[in-house]
Amino acid sequence: MEFELIAKTLQGLENVLAEELTHLGANNIEIGRRMVAFTGDKEMMYRANIQLRTAIRILKPIMHFRAKTADEVYDAVKSIDWTQYLTNRTTFAVDSVVYSSEFRHSKMVAYKVKDAIVDQMREKTGDRPNIRLKNPDLQLHIHVAEYDCTLALDSSGESLHRRGYRTEQVEAPLNEVLAAGIILMTGWRGECDFIDPMCGSGTFPIEAALIARGISPGVFRSEFAFEKWSDFDRELFERVYNDDSDEHPFNHHIYGYDINVHAVAIATRNVKAAGLSKEITIEQRDIKNFETPAKPSILITNPPYGERISAPDLLGLYKLIGAKLKHNFTDGEAWILSYREECFDEIGLKPSRRIPLYNGSLECELRKYQIFSGKFNDMRAGGGDIKTREDRRDMAQRKFKQHREFKERIGEQDEERPRRHFDDDRKPRRRFDDDDRKSRRRFDDDDRKPRRRFDDDEKPRRRFDDDKRPRRQFDEDRRRPFDKDRKPRKNYDDKKPRGGSNRGLRFEHRD
Repeated sequence: MEFELIAKTLQGLENVLAEELTHLGANNIEIGRRMVAFTGDKEMMYRANIQLRTAIRILKPIMHFRAKTADEVYDAVKSIDWTQYLTNRTTFAVDSVVYSSEFRHSKMVAYKVKDAIVDQMREKTGDRPNIRLKNPDLQLHIHVAEYDCTLALDSSGESLHRRGYRTEQVEAPLNEVLAAGIILMTGWRGECDFIDPMCGSGTFPIEAALIARGISPGVFRSEFAFEKWSDFDRELFERVYNDDSDEHPFNHHIYGYDINVHAVAIATRNVKAAGLSKEITIEQRDIKNFETPAKPSILITNPPYGERISAPDLLGLYKLIGAKLKHNFTDGEAWILSYREECFDEIGLKPSRRIPLYNGSLECELRKYQIFSGKFNDMRAGGGDIKTREDRRDMAQRKFKQHREFKERIGEQDEERPRRHFDDDRKPRRRFDDDDRKSRRRFDDDDRKPRRRFDDDEKPRRRFDDDKRPRRQFDEDRRRPFDKDRKPRKNYDDKKPRGGSNRGLRFEHRD
């Protein structure tokens, strides 16, 4: 029996995820914002969790309703028979995503869902299930868009981008789902060698090897949330998990380079943990030592942006990347993900495709560069073109911001100055001709005021010479004498004690 399912993803990867679902055999596919809805049976839900590369989590909706107040959310959730999903011994948690002017606090919506479930179970059984935020038995997800609410079961549990092969990571690692989506966007499926000259912890090389070999990304995970459900079918799950019909050999090679020794060591261990040491070579190498590949290759990389990680000379790094691509990657295809416009400008090459993507909270761009020898105008004059028909169709469908906002340019101060706009109807600039220009004031020797001169006849400056008033001198005979003849210090031993006549007196003890 088929039921509704929702695959969540990153913004910009919706079309790639829809293509994956089509290949998987899902039905009724509908693309939304950061999600793709589809229908399928229990086997499809298992396969989606194990085999999809660009999905973050797979949700199974159990109720759609409209609510304008928190009490309406409570009543709608309480109307569900929760005994078919959990018992008093089941732990659960509620995650919420809210886009609404009425519900301004997502936690409040989650609390109402929790209260409705707990109250119903207490009324029916006299006891209540417990809340566990980390690794619960049942993970619930509620999505609110204005008044439209969707309550769903989370079949994935931990985010699917956590493949399970990454034992260690460098600072600001690339999300595995984003890396796999970028590779699928390029159209590369293992037809040639793959190069990442700044591989970090090895995310691009490992995801590329999984795609080239046809290995499912979910085989490294230790568990999925649906394994704790009451209707979990272990036999079906093991059959889907062990299905390797899509796996095939890879006849080329993948290279990952990085200047950081620590990053190279981490990437090497991650490659070994994924069992892909035969397909991937990780080496320490600076981008300035990049050499022309021996075989046709595709280059995909994610250089520093100057945000979470940077380089001593960030703009110089991008200028070096452009020079190396131009002179050492001729007739190759390069894809670069970055954030700052001035960094792209330093590459100095014209992109054939631009794809807006989000890397975390940063609105980045993935740009494709078709490298050719010689100058661009000479290439166009000879009938060449860097854009394919697919590139032109893709660029025509995408929408870019007219005034894309970047943080302050490198080297500028933190405060942002408003950009001055000059329209066509502005007041024209005043022009000065030689006839009506006011002549500058000139000072000739005859009419200018002479400088003030201090001659010898004027009052001389005050000088401190030998005739000045002498300092006050204290000689020994004027000092106050402190010798043995001075008045002796007053002795207070014989003074009568204060505080009464009896204070300070000694009394003998009497029996």
